[in-house]
Amino acid sequence: MNPRRKSRLSLLLLVLLGISVAVGLMLYALRQNIDLFYTPTEVIYGKDNKSDTRPQPGQRLRIGGMVVEGTVVRDPDSLKVRFDLNDIGPSVTVEYEGILPDLFREGQGIVAQGVLLDERTLKAHEVLAKHDENYVPPELEDQMQKVHQPMGVSDGDLKGVSERDQQSLEKFQHNLQQTIQQQKSETNK
Repeated sequence: MNPRRKSRLSLLLLVLLGISVAVGLMLYALRQNIDLFYTPTEVIYGKDNKSDTRPQPGQRLRIGGMVVEGTVVRDPDSLKVRFDLNDIGPSVTVEYEGILPDLFREGQGIVAQGVLLDERTLKAHEVLAKHDENYVPPELEDQMQKVHQPMGVSDGDLKGVSERDQQSLEKFQHNLQQTIQQQKSETNK
């Protein structure tokens, strides 16, 4: 092998080794900053009901679920709040100090990000409230109407009420009114 090719090959191998070491170190550093998403049931029982996949106390994670009604307790002297969060199974207690989002309320879906204190308690440093899934920003709604009108999609179809459903409902109401009038006239005879 030519000495010039040897030096190029060794330089190429050194560059590849350097890149792989740099990528490995970045992945190792990012591993500490990854926040895994869990539901309250997964926090208690583990993912897929496997106890070895349960998060450990001290682990950073995100928990998403519904705020249990009647469990929100606010400290009158500070911004501390404590509430229970559940999905379809057991509840997890969330402790948070700070200003809650405007959309936060009992029965509302939220995502809390923080550190697990014990098997059932999360010390949150951020609480995000989910908005209604039916909400569409006005700008997006205008854009959808521009795109969908040429395709023959009506405003009612975009809002979940099709014209055919509306016509069926009107026909049903008309038939119901006629039946009621017939029964009234029969009882008067």
